[in-house]
Amino acid sequence: MAQVTVTIAGQAYRIACAEGEEAHLERLAASYDAKIAEMRGSFGEIGDLRLQVMAAIAQADELDATRKRLASLEAELARLKSSSGDERARMIEARLAEGVHRAAERIEWLARSLNAGGQEQEPRSA
Repeated sequence: MAQVTVTIAGQAYRIACAEGEEAHLERLAASYDAKIAEMRGSFGEIGDLRLQVMAAIAQADELDATRKRLASLEAELARLKSSSGDERARMIEARLAEGVHRAAERIEWLARSLNAGGQEQEPRSA
């Protein structure tokens, strides 16, 4: 198991992580440290623990908003896939209906032709 040392709000913390995850953990810690620094800039020195709690809640809020947005986008994607499938089905149905209509016209022409002794000309297809 790998270990990294990260600095958050001026304090160094040694944290264990899976091999290869060191850089990822360092980026997460840096993001959290930046959030604390941002809040310190906005609210001043109100205590390290309070700043850390506020930063954690702010990042949890961002994560929650991102999850909601992702769920919304996944629902929209599913709706689009479903509607495009419906559209495809409508196009296939229209082609089939057109084919059936042409076949019916051809059958009617053949029937008239047989009844008239083969004198009628075949209609042209569009």
